[in-house]
Amino acid sequence: MRNVIRITKEGKVRPVRRRALGALPAVDDRASLVALIQALIPLGLQAVGEVLEAEVTDLAGERYRRHGGQPGYVRWCTQRGSVYLLDQKLPITYPRVRDRLRNVEVPLLTYRQLGEPRAADAGLFRKVLHGLSCRRYEACAEAVPEAFGLSPSSVSRRFIRASAEALETLTERRMDQDEVIVLFLDGKTFAEDSMVLALGILRTGEKKILGVVQTATENEAVCAEFLRGLVRRGLRTDRGLLCVIDGAKGLRKAIQTVFGRHAVVQRCQWHKRENVVAYLPKGQQTTWRRRLQQAYERPTYAEARAALLQLRRELRMINRSAVASLEEGLEETLTLHRLGVFGLLGLSLKTTNCLESLNAQLGQLTDKVDRWRTSDQKHRWVASALLAIEPRLRRIKGYRHLAQLQAALTRDLQGEAVTAAARIA
Repeated sequence: MRNVIRITKEGKVRPVRRRALGALPAVDDRASLVALIQALIPLGLQAVGEVLEAEVTDLAGERYRRHGGQPGYVRWCTQRGSVYLLDQKLPITYPRVRDRLRNVEVPLLTYRQLGEPRAADAGLFRKVLHGLSCRRYEACAEAVPEAFGLSPSSVSRRFIRASAEALETLTERRMDQDEVIVLFLDGKTFAEDSMVLALGILRTGEKKILGVVQTATENEAVCAEFLRGLVRRGLRTDRGLLCVIDGAKGLRKAIQTVFGRHAVVQRCQWHKRENVVAYLPKGQQTTWRRRLQQAYERPTYAEARAALLQLRRELRMINRSAVASLEEGLEETLTLHRLGVFGLLGLSLKTTNCLESLNAQLGQLTDKVDRWRTSDQKHRWVASALLAIEPRLRRIKGYRHLAQLQAALTRDLQGEAVTAAARIA
């Protein structure tokens, strides 16, 4: 029997007794035991010693015996080293084994597994991503006094390593098997740069983050190359694609350049409405905001367009600049009406709210960064935060009607092809 202690909920230390670990599992099961050991901080080091000794016994036999292990394998003194328990690196002295026939060191599989910080990096990565400062990490996370490797610089290096893996995952994952029907595009500011995000809506209604690109402004050249990168990774547009944007001219030109007639644009109705009322006196903004919203809520394309043209005539007597703002891209704010699916999917797709919501969640994880130093830092943080958020994203409202949107996009694409052929003839 061995004496250990248990800390109660009230913080009192109570001695308890436990049974011996018993027979250790075979070598094939040792990997599962490693995972269990790394969760036992109070007993971890003791258990590490036992499992290492068991592996040495398997390889070289019992201590002080000439037989029982692998031919030629012998115990060969000890060596100072370290292992990871959860996210903490602890010093140990581990036994060694040598093959005297070949005169080479025999590596211990268990020690190698315990010395790999992959799971530890993942746990550290989640804590830093959700707000634990690298400078305060050691004071908050240390559970064993002998732990080391939790200095700010060490924690920072491990976070960089884990976030770099997240960035690689996001930028290289394929989309060949994803049936993307809707593509949201918008930017979020980080210091002096804008990070343009691409969010895809699959046929099942699920949201998938497709990529991110850094640019000073949402200009055509950068955005076009970004969209070409999505196509190279498997984004399909042959059956039509609905692109929802806030009205940025650079994004609009990039969509036309890369996707051509295979994509139709739905301009955000909320952005259009706010752009128009911004030209009006504050006393009139509430009334016109409501009237524009009512016009956009008309169920059919003909009714919505007629209502907006009526408001345009009335606005002409009040503010010509507001009229010019309303006319710019007016037809693209009615794309869902024209496709005949506004009543089914307008709640989710008439604005960029899906991406605005994602940007808000992204800000909760990244706004605490006081200083953006390098481009690599921005990309790593954004990619890491996006992949952490993605599993929590819900399907869009009305997702059961996405098949009808797909059919409408296909019909629109075929109609464009017929029109183009007629023009050539």
